[in-house]
Amino acid sequence: MDSSRTRARLVSAFEQGHWSMVEHRARQLLPHYPEDAELHYMAGIAFLQHQRMSEALQALSRAAQLDPAQAEYVAHHAKALALLRRLVEACEAADRAMPLAQRDPFLLDMLGVIYMQANAIEPSAQAFRQAVALRPDIARFRFNLGYALTALGDIEGAEAALEACVHREPRYWRAHLSLSMLKRQTPETQHIERLKTLLEAHTNDPGAQTFLHLALGKECEDLTDYDRAFAHYAQGKAAARRTRPASTDRDKNMFDALIRAFPVTNPMPEPDAGPPAAPIFIIGMPRTGTTLLDRIISSHPDVHSVGETQHFAAALQRASGSTVALLSTTDIDAQTRNVDWTRLGEDYMASVHPVTAEPRFTDKMPHNFLYAGFIARALPHARILCLRRNPLDTCLSNFRHLFELESGYYDYSLDLLDTGRYYIQFDRLMAHWHKVLPGRIHEVSYDTLVDNPETVIREALAFCDLPWDDACLHFESNHAPVKTPKAWQVRTPIFKTARGQWKHYESHVHELHELFEREGIATDIPGI
Repeated sequence: MDSSRTRARLVSAFEQGHWSMVEHRARQLLPHYPEDAELHYMAGIAFLQHQRMSEALQALSRAAQLDPAQAEYVAHHAKALALLRRLVEACEAADRAMPLAQRDPFLLDMLGVIYMQANAIEPSAQAFRQAVALRPDIARFRFNLGYALTALGDIEGAEAALEACVHREPRYWRAHLSLSMLKRQTPETQHIERLKTLLEAHTNDPGAQTFLHLALGKECEDLTDYDRAFAHYAQGKAAARRTRPASTDRDKNMFDALIRAFPVTNPMPEPDAGPPAAPIFIIGMPRTGTTLLDRIISSHPDVHSVGETQHFAAALQRASGSTVALLSTTDIDAQTRNVDWTRLGEDYMASVHPVTAEPRFTDKMPHNFLYAGFIARALPHARILCLRRNPLDTCLSNFRHLFELESGYYDYSLDLLDTGRYYIQFDRLMAHWHKVLPGRIHEVSYDTLVDNPETVIREALAFCDLPWDDACLHFESNHAPVKTPKAWQVRTPIFKTARGQWKHYESHVHELHELFEREGIATDIPGI
């Protein structure tokens, strides 16, 4: 083999993005040059492109070991760790990469994204600031900085970054929606005419139709033009739905598989008093106030929030050994039959403990309601708080929000009635968990929390074996970063305007109400 010619072809294929060829040439050369960091790096990038994450991590880890001063190698090692949800290790690798990447704005931006995924908001913002300083002309860097500043509560800084983003690239549709979501819009701050002009100029662009309609929906809602707001929400979601597969049957199959995996005939025993480090999971349908509850509980001096993480889902996926997404399989019971639950619990705790030194912590991932049975098996002393909100408000809030389109978890939210069908499955699963996990889940009513916060908070703290502390009543003083689309809301006292928002859309929810009525879902709405 002519190694110099093979390497030249490898480099050419790498520069042109011919990843299969890169992999082929790298495999030819690596047995002869096992200590060549660049070969491992190029192979690792090819594996990343082909979604072969374990091989990518192995190759990029080796590249970073062989040449730890090369910023690209260390940064991409961090990226592979983050994609595998090994977020603590990803942050450690990102920390090593940061001083090496000071002159590379693209690597700095990538490191900022890794920090954001790991809920390390301050270093994320710093990485984005440096990227913007080096390349102020790149709109994506401005958008990412705006996202990080929103999480930090710097609304003015976020607005400036997002405006700079759309100034440089008016077709950065996501930034327009982020600007609309940044705060409650007023006649003086709204962007309606700009949004309409862009919408009319890009009628054939699905991204424009999705993001701009939803931005207009939010701004019309803020200005109390509810019928027009709903029309925009419906058009935006319809545009997004055209790019996604139907989800109702797939979601029902997932819920059925979960219920089969935890038969009612085999309930788990109620837990004893938990150890000092027992985690507190906050679950529920998205957009029901789980962030609010997390802020309340983590305002307790003995509790730290690790944010909205996928630590448990990732640990379970690893423990199952499944090569596909665990919840996408029809026989979840068979896929998890050989899981070592004690070891899974230890793996989860190890993944979280480097994030916090506090003896108690909250893990706020709404969709962990799907994993409640597994959490109970792996962490017998964990406490689980489930937030419940009026079903109509819950479904409308999900429908009016644009979740990550790349995640199949949220496809239901692209249609209001599909959202109602998903809620019915959620309600069915929660009823099942209460049967098989007696005493393990404490339900918190959002509406009661708004009306009588001290009573509800006292009950939640008692369930979590925590003493009362007045700080929990004044959660708005909690300055910890928070990743939520309406971050400004969690830094204000509890307000009642989010309750009963369905009434603004009463003429649009009759079919949804009828669906709930047929399924026996109480909406507590007399005379609708």
